[in-house]
Amino acid sequence: MQYRGKLEFADARKMRERNTRLYRLAHWPIWIWVFFLAPGPLTFTLFAHGFGHGNLAWLTLVLLGTGIAAVRGKLPGSEPRPYILRFDEDKTNPLYRRVCYTFAWNAVLSFALLNLAGLVIASATGVWMMKQIYNYAYLPLCVAILALGAAGLLPRVGRSTKGEGTERRYFYGSVWAVTVAQTVLLALWKALPETRTTSAIKLVAFSGALAGMGFAAYRGVLPRTRPIVPGELMVAD
Repeated sequence: MQYRGKLEFADARKMRERNTRLYRLAHWPIWIWVFFLAPGPLTFTLFAHGFGHGNLAWLTLVLLGTGIAAVRGKLPGSEPRPYILRFDEDKTNPLYRRVCYTFAWNAVLSFALLNLAGLVIASATGVWMMKQIYNYAYLPLCVAILALGAAGLLPRVGRSTKGEGTERRYFYGSVWAVTVAQTVLLALWKALPETRTTSAIKLVAFSGALAGMGFAAYRGVLPRTRPIVPGELMVAD
């Protein structure tokens, strides 16, 4: 199907020779969140029961690890200068970028898929099984996504940055869709009781948010979701 959405032209983008300290610092919380979410069952207890000792211990380790990586310029966006300048250049994708974006894909996909499964089950049976789903299904799903990332089969985690001009839009489009949908679901989960009817309402709202934001991303309406077509230079985060 021919793409009919908005485009960006690489030679029209403002070049950035170096990343400012504020720019680099602003990317640190993103990767804190990505790796903090990695132990899915522990994250489930956070939203179900509040911040506990396990969450604090894990957050401390994540802050330490990502902080060291950020200072060394080994987190995407924390580099002293942009790594990718030419969007279609066949350039080696560094290991730290591949690892970070693989875990980012896990954060994006795992929670959305498991929550969707839980909503479907609750709507059909009237029984909430989110704890069981996270205890037994999160790890296999996480391992599968990490394996895809290790094989370079996910956008932005390949051995080359050559497809960056289009792959970045798949990543940011997914982030937009899942973030908005999860926020809607969290608000409804707090506001509505746990009944079969309200489960169906949550399912419709969650699925609708995913579909609506996904379509907006496909059309290039959302930030960083437009394909970058050939030109001279670009800067990618």
